[in-house]
Amino acid sequence: MAAEVINHAPLILPQPKDAPRLPTSHPSSLRSKATKCSKKKDKRREKVKLASEIQRGETSRRKSGGLKKLEDTSSGRWNWTFLTDGTVSSHPPVFTRDGSHFFSVVGSTIKICSTLSGKVVSTLPQSHDEGHTDVITSAILSAQNSFQLITASLDGTIKVWDFLEGVLLRTIDMDQPIHHICAHEKTKSHVFVAVAKAQTTVQDETYMLLRVSLKSHTSGSATEVQKPSEVLPIGKTKRLSGLAISASGKQLIAIAGYKVHVAQIATLKSGFMKFVSPEVLTCLAVHPSEDYFATGDVKGVVRLWYCLDPNLVKVIGVEKKSQTSALHWHAHAVSSIAFTANGAYLLSGGEEAVLVIWQLHTGNREFVPRVGSPIKTIAVSPPRASEEEYLLGLTDATHAFVSSTTLKLSRVFAQIRIDPSVSAAVPSSSSAPLAFHSLSETIILPSSHPSSLQSFSPSSFALVAELEVSPSNRVSRRDEKVLEPSRVEHAIISSTGDWMATVDHREGSEYFRGEIYLKFWYWDKKNAFWILNTRIDRPHGLHKITSVSFGPDPSVVQLVTTGTDRKLKCWRIQTIKDKRGNEEVSWVPRSSFGFESDTPRHASWSPDGSLLAVATGTSVILYDPCTNVPLHTFVCRESPRPRQAHFIGPSGRFLVVIGDLDLVVWNVTSRSVLWQFRNDRPFEIVEPHPRRDAFITTHSSRSLSEVTVTIFHARSPVPQMVHVLPFAIRNLVWYPRLSAPVRESFSLVGLTHNHSLILMGDAVDAQEGPSAPSMALQKPVPPKRSLFEEMFGVPAIANVSVHQPRDHLDAQPGAVLPWRSSETTSFFDAPSHLMPSIDTFFDSLVDSFLHLRTIDTEPQTVPDFQPEVDAAMSVDEEPNLGRKSTDIPAELVLQEFTPVFQEIAESRAYPPGKVLVSSNAVKNPKPAPRAPGPHRSFQSSAPSPKQPTPPSCPMKAGKKRSRPSLG
Repeated sequence: MAAEVINHAPLILPQPKDAPRLPTSHPSSLRSKATKCSKKKDKRREKVKLASEIQRGETSRRKSGGLKKLEDTSSGRWNWTFLTDGTVSSHPPVFTRDGSHFFSVVGSTIKICSTLSGKVVSTLPQSHDEGHTDVITSAILSAQNSFQLITASLDGTIKVWDFLEGVLLRTIDMDQPIHHICAHEKTKSHVFVAVAKAQTTVQDETYMLLRVSLKSHTSGSATEVQKPSEVLPIGKTKRLSGLAISASGKQLIAIAGYKVHVAQIATLKSGFMKFVSPEVLTCLAVHPSEDYFATGDVKGVVRLWYCLDPNLVKVIGVEKKSQTSALHWHAHAVSSIAFTANGAYLLSGGEEAVLVIWQLHTGNREFVPRVGSPIKTIAVSPPRASEEEYLLGLTDATHAFVSSTTLKLSRVFAQIRIDPSVSAAVPSSSSAPLAFHSLSETIILPSSHPSSLQSFSPSSFALVAELEVSPSNRVSRRDEKVLEPSRVEHAIISSTGDWMATVDHREGSEYFRGEIYLKFWYWDKKNAFWILNTRIDRPHGLHKITSVSFGPDPSVVQLVTTGTDRKLKCWRIQTIKDKRGNEEVSWVPRSSFGFESDTPRHASWSPDGSLLAVATGTSVILYDPCTNVPLHTFVCRESPRPRQAHFIGPSGRFLVVIGDLDLVVWNVTSRSVLWQFRNDRPFEIVEPHPRRDAFITTHSSRSLSEVTVTIFHARSPVPQMVHVLPFAIRNLVWYPRLSAPVRESFSLVGLTHNHSLILMGDAVDAQEGPSAPSMALQKPVPPKRSLFEEMFGVPAIANVSVHQPRDHLDAQPGAVLPWRSSETTSFFDAPSHLMPSIDTFFDSLVDSFLHLRTIDTEPQTVPDFQPEVDAAMSVDEEPNLGRKSTDIPAELVLQEFTPVFQEIAESRAYPPGKVLVSSNAVKNPKPAPRAPGPHRSFQSSAPSPKQPTPPSCPMKAGKKRSRPSLG
């Protein structure tokens, strides 16, 4: 143990003047060592000076955000990739024509998601060279071809995509940031855009409205940037917040501030007619069939505008008032509005997290409350979809589907929930809880509400669960000032994964005292969820908890907390038996100690749990965690104010201490300083490697736009690698990956300041992530069910091969599947230039319509209780190509239910002497009774030997049995 190595060293406790010093038991030996150490330190200082000069040279080239290598090492490769994106777009999702997929704007990319599963099936662009270089502000389907998508970005370009193939077709450069874009089927060759004209200040920013031709002067490659062949200026305005075209395609509508601008598309050169609104407008929606539109404002009022009459006389310089209808329920600003496909209802949503459905003819309204988070965008599925649904884009990056028939949430899809207040602006000194749970292989991180945590699975790129640490009333604000909620400040998991400790804190005010709780959660393996075990109120009084750390020893689980009350407290598990012998497990305080004037800032354990290092005052003190006796004091003269102390390596031989700008590495066995490193920016995070004598440090730039990650070896002050990443990191946690090629490689998961999760390390593939664009857009085909399965459900021992997905069978070499009637019609919906030649599929298509007639031969016997097949369902039924000899036939499944049906028939619920038989069974001899005995049960997927069965109702081959009446 590491504690035995330093037990022989004398202990020097801090003196009353709070000036701790090193042991001085052997002066002569120390003098000789001091002369040798002074020479070694001079050499080390030269190395550190050289390393700092190299680092300054590398700092000047950080604009590229790439990899910065200081010296050749075996682990020179370093990659990073986003597991989740923390950006939330204000543009509503766009559905495909059939409603099977929708496009979601995420930063500078477009995610193509499945409507049924919510999974990302493809991403635009497929290569970084073709994509936008800035945030995408608008996306619409092309009016010429519904299989094309048009995107506009702040980089000043318009891109046309073939989203089926994931190919960029055209790039048009406008040389100005584009904020809005719209199109109509009557103006197929043109789009209307709103570009921002750069000014000296943001308040003076002016938007220009233009009609842009999608044709270019010259024909070039897709990646070549082209200029539009025609650009027609329409007008200019300020504070533009919406742009759309009326249902008839005759008027262009724009809202900006207090004004509504309407222009006749046939006479664009005449400019806009202006109408005045009593409040600032926030959103715009156009009726799908009639010539009027709706707007929402900052006071929560929805207005219907009837000002699209082309006969209205325009007066230059005069702002008119239009006939409107007001609908008011929202208490705060309306974020988004949308009409249903038939135009009978209007949807509105905002900060209240309530979807309001307005019936336009009567003025009545219905509500879908508690959707989970404030509503940011609303989209309606196309009319061709089987059932109209409302897709809500929430502020926590969640997509929620609402059924139009039940007015309830039908599906909710989220990779990660984002706290809007956290993602907006975070101070550099703030941190966030982040932990890895080994039992469920999930990452624990903050959720959309500050009082909750969420579990994210990096392997499946999915949100697993959400835990409400501190119960809170999630209601919208009553006044302009937002109430301060409870926030989870710490979350740490034990080495076994059975326990989690959290600290939630709420600041006090003039009306109530502050709250702080230490909570212990137990992992329920059966339900795969955290259960609250113990809550401790004010563990350090009203003082803030600075650090929380579990002991690494699984046999003796302990927790150590440090606080600004100058105390260090140790907590342990207590087991109590009641009168019935049941054990109750809870956490209780074990000990409390500290110094009068020194505040412990951080505590960490050695890898074997025999030492506890506490950073306090101007020194780091090693304790025996069993007896709480201080064993040694490391005086940090090189770093006068240590903030963190961590043991390095699997043996814990080294101790790294960081202050504001200084980093010091100590040798625990020799109790001496190995080297010191001084940085130009404060160190923020230190993460030791669990299997190497190495560690990683981070420090952010002044603007929080990038972070520098440095890898050190415990024996050398020269950084092994320096990496500059184009984002700031709030917290880091070690992420053990079984697929890592080298055990000594780095694998970390970080949480950025905009709430994005990143996976980084020298064993990380840059292509990892949920946005792999290799998947095709295919509509999932639900498996067919027999009549028996429709009545009683799918049995647990059902044939797996019968329900294999069709795309899985398509992947098998040599498998030729017949045509389905549903696929036949959808095949001809594709564009003609994408369809193959008629001679390539004529034979297979005709064979699907002409069924081979079988000759009536000798009757074949079938076992009793054969599953009845619905004639309507068997028309499109395909043969079972993937059937194996070990699959369980349906006949054996029915035979297992035969005794159950007999017991029901012989029960008292049926009159005695009556037997329920079908009409076909009367003409046949009565089957022999089954031998009594216990019911059989299947232990594996292999079928048991088939038992001889009595003769049953004969059926000729090639004919179908009619479906008996169930009434």
